[in-house]
Amino acid sequence: METSVDRIAEPWGSRTPYARGESWPARMDTHLAEGVAPDTVDRWVRTASILHSDGDAMDVAVRDGRMVGVRGRVTDRVNRGRLGPKDAFGWRANAASDRLTVPLIRRDGHLVETDWDTAMRAVVDRSRDLLEERGPGAMGFYTSGQLFLEEYYTLAVLARGGIGTNHLDGNTRLCTSTAAEALKESFGCDGQPGTYDDIDHADVIALFGHNVAETQPVQWMRILDRLEGGDPPRLVCVDPRPTLVARAATVHLAPRIGTNVALLNALLHEIIRTGRVDHGYIEARTVGFEQLAKTVADCTPEWAERICDVPAARIVEAAELLGTADRLLSTVLQGVYQSHQATAAAVQINNLHLIRGMLGRPGAGVLQMNGQPTAQNTRECGADGDLPGFRNWQNDHHVADLAEVWNVEPATIPHFAPPTHAMQIFRYAEQGTIRMLWISGTNPAVSLPELSRIRSLLAQERLFVVVQDLFLTETAQFADVVLPAATWGEKTGAFTNADRTVHLSEKAVEPPGQARPDLDIFLDYARRMDFRDKDGGPLISWHDAESAFEAWKRCSAGRPCDYTGLTYAALRGDSGIQWPCNAQAPEGTARLYGDGVTWAAPDTCETYGKDLITGASVPPEEYRSGNPDGKAMLKGAEFLPPHEEPDSDFPFQLTTGRTLYHFHTRTKTGRVPQLNAAAPDVWVEISSSDAVAHALDEGDLVEVTTPRGSLRARLRVTGIRRGLLFVPFHYGYWDTPSGCGPDESTAPRAANETTVTDWDPVSKQPLFKTAAAALTLVEKRPGQPAPAPTTTASAPSRPDGVPPTVGGATARVRETTSPDGDGHTAAGGNR
Repeated sequence: METSVDRIAEPWGSRTPYARGESWPARMDTHLAEGVAPDTVDRWVRTASILHSDGDAMDVAVRDGRMVGVRGRVTDRVNRGRLGPKDAFGWRANAASDRLTVPLIRRDGHLVETDWDTAMRAVVDRSRDLLEERGPGAMGFYTSGQLFLEEYYTLAVLARGGIGTNHLDGNTRLCTSTAAEALKESFGCDGQPGTYDDIDHADVIALFGHNVAETQPVQWMRILDRLEGGDPPRLVCVDPRPTLVARAATVHLAPRIGTNVALLNALLHEIIRTGRVDHGYIEARTVGFEQLAKTVADCTPEWAERICDVPAARIVEAAELLGTADRLLSTVLQGVYQSHQATAAAVQINNLHLIRGMLGRPGAGVLQMNGQPTAQNTRECGADGDLPGFRNWQNDHHVADLAEVWNVEPATIPHFAPPTHAMQIFRYAEQGTIRMLWISGTNPAVSLPELSRIRSLLAQERLFVVVQDLFLTETAQFADVVLPAATWGEKTGAFTNADRTVHLSEKAVEPPGQARPDLDIFLDYARRMDFRDKDGGPLISWHDAESAFEAWKRCSAGRPCDYTGLTYAALRGDSGIQWPCNAQAPEGTARLYGDGVTWAAPDTCETYGKDLITGASVPPEEYRSGNPDGKAMLKGAEFLPPHEEPDSDFPFQLTTGRTLYHFHTRTKTGRVPQLNAAAPDVWVEISSSDAVAHALDEGDLVEVTTPRGSLRARLRVTGIRRGLLFVPFHYGYWDTPSGCGPDESTAPRAANETTVTDWDPVSKQPLFKTAAAALTLVEKRPGQPAPAPTTTASAPSRPDGVPPTVGGATARVRETTSPDGDGHTAAGGNR
């Protein structure tokens, strides 16, 4: 069966219902450029999604050497052939007319075109001068959630083993560091316990601060199909906005921003009070239950109601669902990770599963989700605040093991202190400690908090900035050297999604002009720097993506993220494969911890943990005495008020977030006509009651102000909780304004003009969701609705006069299912 659907107007497409315990039916989604028919495609090249963390498997259509479309791969376990809107249309950004095609270098205050040799010589000369004059601590690297595994690993080796700097992190610090830290705090090691397949088996799915409908739209399709099938799951949603998840939920809790720990402590209190705990599991597989029970003993639903502004009866109702579930799946994202007490809150969700014994079985699991598509790889490969292979920087044996893999002396690898996190890297640059900052594949001049500060530090003459990207972003405009990079579809490499599924993305077309794969750029730098191992051989001996993958496998051997059973040939099979994949698990591993926690023992754990309130490191001897047998750790945390709360000058709370049609700072999606038209400009959401109280209407031009700065945007009146404002964070200065007022060419439009330089003490993730703000009217705009989509959480409370979000003829996607509903007959064509 085949149908054509406007996937801007209907982002989640048609339903293929299925019952609990059944396999998700396949549906192949195909979108081709105008005038291109499937039988005119020269070849189909395998890849996976690069514009969210779902890892949707797809094939790129190539004709006459150009990308002309995509289709979902029905045999892949992650998406069974489905594509979200960014999957279906995002490939069009590759051919944007303003791609960087030659290197740029700053001369007399201006960026001018140059050749690769001149650009790289400038980078190498500055590197050598700084190493000689100031040492490795003068150099910092800030990378992305968009590169491939092989590139992250190469960057980690050259930065930590070649230069010897501790200053290497990724923008995954903004989206996934709390996920990693929460897993380490509970299980001693990173690594997602659950799997997307748990959606097929769960009878209760709890989503904590996770707007899955917009951030991982294909998995929302999976949940929607379960909801329309037999024995549908009941949903618990914790979100202050009326997301589609909230509208479908059995219980929706909309807490005051910054109170997640209070709410979760009340849920734990109720589950323990009613005896809905698995004492056998707790005794056999955990430590710390008595202290956890003591911490939440007084956290009654009535107590939480006063803090969270959520009715106690609703908290009891949610606890009843969570406590009586036969198979409970919980997912977590930015509503927890970017908010006050982020790690403490995420750990309480792990606690909920541990006290109920809800791990390691079909339908019983936790997904501490990622925001970015290759965030998992930054963590595995050591391109963030970890050592490669989930090794413990405080464990000398782990450092020695890594040194043996790299054939360097252990002292070469900096481990005198924790690897420097991104917020500290930028602070060191601001203070002048870091004098060279190499930024690859990310746009901190839009994505980091308190942007006036970020612009100021990037503009310092003493700071040498290298930017490696696809476009002349807001950040690239501050660079001393700009290196044009190839992207997804123009290079080969592997990457891992949020449930540990590894996919191979193969080169489909040539990059434009002189643009080069990030791997080639890093290899060229390492060669020019002449990094050597302790025997005088090249520190980096690999030369292409596949040889880099093989090198990474050696580094991962025997570690939690063991890739030794994977090859490029295996990844060219029907489906992506979940790590660990090795001799013991040659087909991969669907779920972790089915037989108990395996990496929390003192000699094997990735970290000895931190205090959830202060972030202070737990001494190794304290960890060893408290958890000698390496069990899962139940860690409680008392609620503390947010650092910034509303007052008479700033009476609103302000939260930032995402929308379905865009990714990160719109570097790609803002250049895709279908996606850009769906959400062309920034907006501000306000509740209906607050709009009435302040005599504001849909479309009014308003200014949002915090102690850091302000932005202007048009108003969308929604069902968001009272006292809260929401602004999407995607929009920066390169966008073409669309009706932002008389001074629209210069009016600030980035949400991060207003956010605070503050971070979670444990994960060091910035707190984008904790600002206090004021709202003022700039100009009434009757009959001019906000540019927010009507299909998402931003739907207006009163749709009258607000045109529906549609995509039209160019946004149609062909959906194909086979007559028996399994979709396999739709999977023909070349691969």
